Order: sequence, then structure tokens, then C-alpha cells
Amino acid sequence: MQLAEQRCEPCREGTPPLRREEAEQFLKETPQWTLKNNAIEREFRLKDFREAIDFINRVADVAEKEDHHPDICVYYNKVRMELSTHKIGGLSRNDFILAAKVDKLVQG
Repeated sequence: MQLAEQRCEPCREGTPPLRREEAEQFLKETPQWTLKNNAIEREFRLKDFREAIDFINRVADVAEKEDHHPDICVYYNKVRMELSTHKIGGLSRNDFILAAKVDKLVQG
């Protein structure tokens, strides 16, 4: 099953974060995202500020349904998003699931 079709599951404290090799495998399904330390990130370019805010609102709806929330910075026509599972201090499958769902929002 593709990542975008999966559901985020709660992580328990003490769960080890993904190893780099595992994260690199998940990046194959989310190639627009970049591995950065203990997180993945992506920048989105939009038409203007209104479109950026509309995009963030759509991301917020998905994030709430998945109970997994990205860190988001908004600029006039850019949105930079970072995903990490803070509870475990690194990356989990949930980060890649949400990344794939966000990618689907962009694709249409």
C-alpha cells in the first residue's frame, strides 16, 4: 500500500526513530522532500500569499485527521514545511505518510 493511502499511528515514547537507511527508502515515495538531520523538509512555491494560506489550511485539515502536525513557515508565496516525530526525537513512518498526503494536495 502506498504511503498516501496509509494512516498515521500514535508513536510511543521510547520507540526508536527510523535509521537513515529506512528514511532513505521512504524518500523514494516522497522524492520532493529532503532529509535534514532528524526531519524531512520541502518548500512549496505558490502564486501569492492568499494561495499560500489556502494551501496551509488544506494541509491543516489533513494533519488534524492524521493527528500528526508539521512545522510550517509561510512567506509571501512560499511555504516551507518540516516533518519530524518530536515524541521520539526523529523520523517515523508517520512523517512520510503525511508528506505523501501533502504531495497529493499539490498534485491536485
